[in-house]
Amino acid sequence: MASSISARTSARHTLSVSPLSSVRSAQTSQLAIRAANPLFPCAKLSQARAVVAAPMKVSKHPSSSCLANRQPSKEVLETWRSADAVCFDVDSTVCLDEGIDELADFCGAGQAVAEWTTKAMTGTVPFEEALAARISLIKPSLSQVQDCLEKRPPRISPGIADLIKTLIANNTEVFLVSGGFRQMIEPVAFELGIPTENIIANRLLFGTSGEYAGFDTTEPTSRSGGKAVAVQQIRQDRGYKTLVMIGDGATDLEARQPGGADLFICYAGVQMREAVAAKADWTVFEFQELISELPQLNTSQ
Repeated sequence: MASSISARTSARHTLSVSPLSSVRSAQTSQLAIRAANPLFPCAKLSQARAVVAAPMKVSKHPSSSCLANRQPSKEVLETWRSADAVCFDVDSTVCLDEGIDELADFCGAGQAVAEWTTKAMTGTVPFEEALAARISLIKPSLSQVQDCLEKRPPRISPGIADLIKTLIANNTEVFLVSGGFRQMIEPVAFELGIPTENIIANRLLFGTSGEYAGFDTTEPTSRSGGKAVAVQQIRQDRGYKTLVMIGDGATDLEARQPGGADLFICYAGVQMREAVAAKADWTVFEFQELISELPQLNTSQ
């Protein structure tokens, strides 16, 4: 791996980004396959995948000025500042892209899958139906997933790294809760300093030769209401007093319910879903809006 990586922008320009740790070297080409079990939840794809920072700015949606929740209430700010844990959606929130759409496009099924993604994110079809439909159109092999991550590394949303550093500096636990696939999220978590045990996501299954063999339907995020269940489980298992969910879709909004998230913040900097934004406690277009409302501790380490 080169000593530095290039950030992709919308115009495909490049800029220098800090070198990745030497830990992220190429020990990743070998995957341990459990011979006793022909279907395995993919031996971990290497954490040593390139992840690129996106310097681009995203413009506000024309209707954003009509949202009553652009300015947070005192109660919302108090909840945000006192959060013990923050759960982030990944696609179109932590990352600029929809991971499954990127994989689909890489495998030649982009347009059909993107249409199902839109239906899933707007809540017009049950999430499990949309997930099954999308993955059946792709049927990616293990090598295709690896190649996609190599050739199309995830693009990190502007400001997310600073927000997560600030939260961690304030002793706030950070989780990634996604309807996407763990194999494509782990490199993002590694880059942002989030432990893999703090990822709740779906898991692709592969046979002993790396062929596609389905996905793990026991994961809560594989079905409608799954993010809400996952967030409730996180809160119950860890005993958090205050928990916040941040995302862009209907499935993220569902996480705000008794026993789950106390607060839902809609991040509309990538995708503006008006029906979701209108029901959020707070809608933001830049992560700096959230950072500015937190205590500023030393995040340089």
